[in-house]
Amino acid sequence: MSLPDAKSLPDPPTDGISALQFIPSSPALLASTSWDGSARVHDTEGWTCELSQSMDSGPLLSLTVLAADLVTGGLDGSIRKLDIPTSTATVVGRHTGEPSKVACSCLSSLDENTVVSAGWNSQCFLWDLRSSSGTPISTVQLPGKAFGMDVQNNRIVVATSGRRICFIDYKGGKAEVVLDRESSLKYQSRCVSFFPDGSGVALGSIEGRVAVEFLQDLGVDSGGKKKYAFKCHRVNDTVYPVNCLTFHPRNNITFATGGCDGTVVTWDGWHKKKLATLPKFQTSIAALAFNHDGSKLAIASSYTFEEGERDHPRDEIFIRPMLDSECQPKAQ
Repeated sequence: MSLPDAKSLPDPPTDGISALQFIPSSPALLASTSWDGSARVHDTEGWTCELSQSMDSGPLLSLTVLAADLVTGGLDGSIRKLDIPTSTATVVGRHTGEPSKVACSCLSSLDENTVVSAGWNSQCFLWDLRSSSGTPISTVQLPGKAFGMDVQNNRIVVATSGRRICFIDYKGGKAEVVLDRESSLKYQSRCVSFFPDGSGVALGSIEGRVAVEFLQDLGVDSGGKKKYAFKCHRVNDTVYPVNCLTFHPRNNITFATGGCDGTVVTWDGWHKKKLATLPKFQTSIAALAFNHDGSKLAIASSYTFEEGERDHPRDEIFIRPMLDSECQPKAQ
């Protein structure tokens, strides 16, 4: 069986791609943010760029998607909402502090009205999108800079500097840390994602490893599974960072990772098995996103400056149809 090709979308970002996410209310539409300061929406069926909007935030580092809105996080610390039908942008709030530390590096949404941001100022904020006050509804101190974040129901996980993994619960209008522990990885985590059932998290590090950790400390049943880690995104003796990690929306226990080696690999996180390695791309994989049913994977091929300033291939967003054999869990 021949493998499906990855096809490049037109009019891609012109600088480093920071985030990708499909829009749930319009499953063919893919949102992206980049260091060129614009949010984009591509139609992955009509193969067109439907929207390209400067967010007036400088480089965009983070993104979360709601029904008809995008929310972006900027290097300047601003969180802005973009209404897709009208292309109207409004300020939700701002991170405060020293200019070099205000960047909004992480964004997620708890529901259609509540967005979570975290950044380089070692704080996590919750914002009510219905409010025009510009004031967060809750603030949590983090143990370090935020490098990766995910949400599951009313629980938030943030991977920070110092190899800390911080779990935050949001209840009754207030967020509080319920668990702060050291990562099982020896080097800094770059991305983190909950298993879709909330039983654990998967972490990717700068040292070409992924860890799977469970949440027995929070009373979550792991079915007897214990934490483990494995090597990945390595070529001979060269070790590459794991930049991104995303779970398949239907298979629940399988996920894809993207690394600075230019490869995308799928894994069965429950049975500790590698599923498939996609054909190599020209440069680093900066972001990944499955569509609503996992039949397509959006892939940002975008140099992440792990080797400093140098000539590099142009930034591109690819759409790759996924085979069942590349995503389905394997038997024990």
